[in-house]
Amino acid sequence: MAFESNFITFIGNLTDDPELRFTGGGAAVATLRVASNRRWTGRDGQQQEETTFLNVNAWRDLAENAAESLSKGDRVVVIGRVKVRSYENQQGQTVWVTEIEADEIAPSLRWAKAKPEKSSGSSSGEASSAAPPPPTDDDVPF
Repeated sequence: MAFESNFITFIGNLTDDPELRFTGGGAAVATLRVASNRRWTGRDGQQQEETTFLNVNAWRDLAENAAESLSKGDRVVVIGRVKVRSYENQQGQTVWVTEIEADEIAPSLRWAKAKPEKSSGSSSGEASSAAPPPPTDDDVPF
């Protein structure tokens, strides 16, 4: 496998409960909105703060496990690929969106405890050791 440099690790808090949906083909997809704060002291000695919000898309078993395990306010660690896409809104303007296609989502243990519980495998009842294939354009719900 070739070296892939489009990976990001993003740590922050969920702004809402994960939203779980299913595509027409039956694939589970969860959308999570994660906020991350950065604080620093400016040249004038005043405290500054900046918040970055990113949408995270999780697919299949990862989507179902995230929706069942996480809730608003939980601190999470997300590892995935940055994806930039565009669409035309109702006013005919092109809107650009930057989001993360998640490979891994985990609760942060910095200020919380978690008890991992092994899931029963894929929602179709088949356990798979290989990573699922990425969704096709026909399988994307947006």
